[in-house]
Amino acid sequence: MSQMPQPPQLSACPACDEPPQAGDRYCDQCGADLTVASALAAEAALSAEAIADRSQAHADRSQAHGDRSEAHGDLPVPPRVNGAARSTHPEPEPDDYELAAPTSGGYRQVADPRAAATLGAPEAPGESGIHPETNASTHTSAASGTDSGTGTGADPRLPGDEHRPRCAACQEGTIDQDGYCERCGHAQARTRDHMESELEGVAAASDRGLRHHRNEDAFSVSTAALPDGSPVTVAVVCDGVSSATRPDEASAAAAHSASQALLASLPRGAHPQQAMNEAIIAAADAVNSLALDTGATAPHHEGQRHQNAPACTIVGAVVTSDILTIGWVGDSRAYWVPDDRTTPPARLTEDDSWAAQMVAAGLMSEAEAYADERAHAITGWLGADAYELEPHTASYKPDRPGVVVVCSDGLWNYAESAEQMAHAVPPDARARPLDSAQFLVGYALDGGGHDNVTVAIVPFPAAPGRAGSA
Repeated sequence: MSQMPQPPQLSACPACDEPPQAGDRYCDQCGADLTVASALAAEAALSAEAIADRSQAHADRSQAHGDRSEAHGDLPVPPRVNGAARSTHPEPEPDDYELAAPTSGGYRQVADPRAAATLGAPEAPGESGIHPETNASTHTSAASGTDSGTGTGADPRLPGDEHRPRCAACQEGTIDQDGYCERCGHAQARTRDHMESELEGVAAASDRGLRHHRNEDAFSVSTAALPDGSPVTVAVVCDGVSSATRPDEASAAAAHSASQALLASLPRGAHPQQAMNEAIIAAADAVNSLALDTGATAPHHEGQRHQNAPACTIVGAVVTSDILTIGWVGDSRAYWVPDDRTTPPARLTEDDSWAAQMVAAGLMSEAEAYADERAHAITGWLGADAYELEPHTASYKPDRPGVVVVCSDGLWNYAESAEQMAHAVPPDARARPLDSAQFLVGYALDGGGHDNVTVAIVPFPAAPGRAGSA
């Protein structure tokens, strides 16, 4: 009977140098495919033998026709390098070149280990920024499918799929509605994977983190003027509930609606606490309306998930020249960090969570409660299946300048206490809010990035500036 041709036996695994046993197809040490390595070695040996044969034939011809050279004069001899002939014709250019590794950017920002994977990846269809009114002061960081002087000139669309981008990983498959390659399954970069916004007197940054396939956080920052002309700054951060359906849409709708409600009521003279309470109710209504959207279908990766109503948490801050107001539902938080770090910082919110209930009831210490696996089970959220909406609001009158840190648990998991948060916040945060927000996102990524990370830095007191929104 016929047999498959057997490749020559290797003396050592090319990957780990482990000597293979006779007949092994895979390395016992590292699992490398020895048949492929053997075939490559055989091909290299044949190539070397062919080159040697050609060299010998050339030498024989040169010897046989040596007299011809004398008759016709000296012919140019190709220059030699290390004994090997080098053609006088230029070698063809290589098809590609090795690029230098990307460097980290931003204010003391750690390198993002996803950077190499997302460079050049096209934006997934259907993804957009959180707010349609995003202005020039908003900086959204996401990969783009546009050719920007790379020299390739390749069209990212495939023949027959004029409106569907090409996969950034395999460069062959098309991208489905969920942002995944239909050929290799690679997740494409989304607009919301990393976002930054800056206005005069407030800034925010958000990142997908290192473990999640998408960013389910959302934020909004804006500035306006009160009836007396004094400035007011607004920041809202929302965290989608991952166990619910379409949590990314819930957080985006809540952040947008709350911000718009505050910008409508504060310039009319509404008290900040009343305005915050109404803004949270407006955000809840926006999230509730998503549950009534029967035309929307859950993404494929949510197919096995129980179809709970869309839900999210919310925390917001309103800062004027003499007062700061906080409102929240859920476990997203706000911290007060004074410029003078010799004075104590403070946490301005109390979580709607299992851990907080255990501590409030005196059943567990804070350390014990937050070490429990049930710690982050929330007892309050925005959504059609929420038990009862109870917005929390509080106002404070700081006696010194500082910043309000408004964030999701993707940050405070790595700086839980007020003292830890104050230690993480850069000392010049009030003067450089965007740099500080970038740094805190990097701080969470450097700590492990287990969750989406969103943080807004709101300096106190609010400084006069141009009103706008982002």
